[in-house]
Amino acid sequence: MTSRRDFFRLASIAGGAVAASAVSRVALAALPEPVIQTSPDTMPPLVPNTGRSYNPVVTLNGWTLPWRMNNGVKEFHLVAEPVVREMAPGFKAHLWGYNGQSPGPTIEVVEGDRVRIFVTNKLPEHTSIHWHGQRLPNGMDGVAGLNQPAIQPGKTFVYEFVARRPGTFMYHPHADEMTQMAMGMMGFWITHPKAKHPLIDEVNRDFCFLLNAYDIDPGSYTPKISTMLDFNLWSWNSRIFPGIDSLNVRLNDKVRIRIGNLTMTNHPIHLHGHEFLVTGTDGGPTPKSTRWYEVTTDVAVGQMRQIEFLADEEGDWAFHCHKSHHTMNAMGHDVPTLIGVDHRGIAKKINSLIPDYMVMGERGMADMTEMEMPIPDNTAPMMTGEGPFGSVEMGGMFSVLKVRRDQKPGDYSNPGWFKHPEGTVAHEYTGPLAEPARFKSEGGQSMPRIQKPPTPTEVKVRKPSSGHENH
Repeated sequence: MTSRRDFFRLASIAGGAVAASAVSRVALAALPEPVIQTSPDTMPPLVPNTGRSYNPVVTLNGWTLPWRMNNGVKEFHLVAEPVVREMAPGFKAHLWGYNGQSPGPTIEVVEGDRVRIFVTNKLPEHTSIHWHGQRLPNGMDGVAGLNQPAIQPGKTFVYEFVARRPGTFMYHPHADEMTQMAMGMMGFWITHPKAKHPLIDEVNRDFCFLLNAYDIDPGSYTPKISTMLDFNLWSWNSRIFPGIDSLNVRLNDKVRIRIGNLTMTNHPIHLHGHEFLVTGTDGGPTPKSTRWYEVTTDVAVGQMRQIEFLADEEGDWAFHCHKSHHTMNAMGHDVPTLIGVDHRGIAKKINSLIPDYMVMGERGMADMTEMEMPIPDNTAPMMTGEGPFGSVEMGGMFSVLKVRRDQKPGDYSNPGWFKHPEGTVAHEYTGPLAEPARFKSEGGQSMPRIQKPPTPTEVKVRKPSSGHENH
């Protein structure tokens, strides 16, 4: 993590700024320095050394914004600016974000804290920040034109309010929202309870991440800002698999995961190997009478879901969105289905003109993980990621929950692949196969058709060969 120490320049910017909350020029001259982070790695939790104590969160492929205490007020400094985000190794996107990254840093406070956030605009257009889900004075809600003037380029505004209730919230612009959110401007806000809360349990590990999506043509760097539904990069904290870090926990840890959705569609988030409870939403902790065990929870647009579970099964457990096209990268939407199509004749003719022509999609899309296909610069393969048994054939919104009995408390490092006990891995069966048993008497249609077609329709299925002939 690196920081910028340029107080005089920032003071001159702030000195002429209009503020969402009026502050003196003297106060603005003492802005807290903006802390900048450019690494895409998951940073360790930021343990509070000033203010009230709390159990900090870990932001997946992200970090928590430091603060300073000023006469009992917790002060933060956000810088809205163009950023370069590595979405996966070898693939970088030109986005807009905060303090060097998209999403911006997580802000952590405690219930009852008075919070002051300075926001400096280094974008080429005006902006604002809406504190999604917060109870606060109307003039601090951040809707440009409705609650405040927009923050013009080069200006600094200040927001100030009390964190009135514990929960998980988000922040994002409410100015040219279609552009700015499509470019990656968003972040998490977490308000921890000030005392033991009857609906908020203590946990050993507490993770958070945002769901966001982009439409970036293969070989290009900047998202298309007019896309409404047909995104081709579905991401967690602006990262796509295999660039999304694993969630590493100790066996029998109580784990909390907070998931916010700022895409334009819903996401059924699914965890393997465990059942969880939905213990919180944007509105705060859920009543215990409303909780039941799930393995998938749907997170709608603009919503947050907080899930909790006991990590009592060792292993490497998949954790992903259950919309199958959301676990793919840079996928084209107009590709025809070619399963079962016999390419052999046409492939031979095309190869005389294009020697490197390859048949794709004849058996399904998994072939694409096995071919050495040339792809444009600065993009990611559709399905990628190598596991201990071969290609994982995933992309997009996919990660792994790693549960280990020897993971130390507070250790968030990747323990490597799980070593399965002998006899606990599915394997090929090479013994004899019995003929399938069939019913001697099978029931007919309860309501047979009166008019039948003169000749029955026969569907022929061509089973593909096992090799990669004619590539």
